[in-house]
Amino acid sequence: MTDATLIVECSGPVWHVTLNRPQQGNACSAGLVASLDEVLQRAGCEGAQAMVLRGAGRHFCTGFDLSAIASETDDSLLARFVRIELMLQRLARAPFLTVAVAQGRAIGAGADIFTACAVRCIDGDASFAYPGARGFGLVLGTRRLCEVVGVTRALGWIESGAAISAEEALQTSLATHATKSGFSLDELLGSILTPRDGIDHIAADALRRAASPTRAQDDASDLFRLVESAARHGLRDRIANYIERAAARKFSPPPLSSLP
Repeated sequence: MTDATLIVECSGPVWHVTLNRPQQGNACSAGLVASLDEVLQRAGCEGAQAMVLRGAGRHFCTGFDLSAIASETDDSLLARFVRIELMLQRLARAPFLTVAVAQGRAIGAGADIFTACAVRCIDGDASFAYPGARGFGLVLGTRRLCEVVGVTRALGWIESGAAISAEEALQTSLATHATKSGFSLDELLGSILTPRDGIDHIAADALRRAASPTRAQDDASDLFRLVESAARHGLRDRIANYIERAAARKFSPPPLSSLP
């Protein structure tokens, strides 16, 4: 299956899904989020045992697509963020192994996609950042990141919006593997592709629900915190200001002390 935003190869029990907007850094457009949510749902219904997520081109995913911010409203942006959170919840609760293979940048919603996967691999080099709260007051993915790296470290990253190197990601368990260290994705997938002896996707999901009895409340709380943060008046203006500040930092001249 191939569409404008995703390339999906579902041969046998392993589904390979590639975010396919390389010219836009695989940023999360409304179409990409909807397509990925649909593929996750279909993979669960069709008994997939694993899904491998990659990004086409230089970057894994550079976050929420802000390219058409002038045509957005507070309400349209809120709806888009809600759909991203619901997709992330489906990814985090998938009844199959989820594997993210990241290169280049994974920022904002892209870093959240990486964090929501069970196996998180760095291919070559990569950097990560969670700028939403500092940049425009958005609370997205916080609990999932806290579960992966701990509350203190997660809040430090979110509050600063700072870039996280590949080395730091591996040291803190944000990333679980690196191809540079000889990790073999094929070996990992081969180790799980065994007959289920009658355990279908419905039973597998029930087992996961039993192992995580508070997941429904956790997901509801995550959605509430997101909506609470995004529904404040002026969301579009806050994002537009964030874009302007980011552009100014990118193109600002170097300090006089650094000039030859």
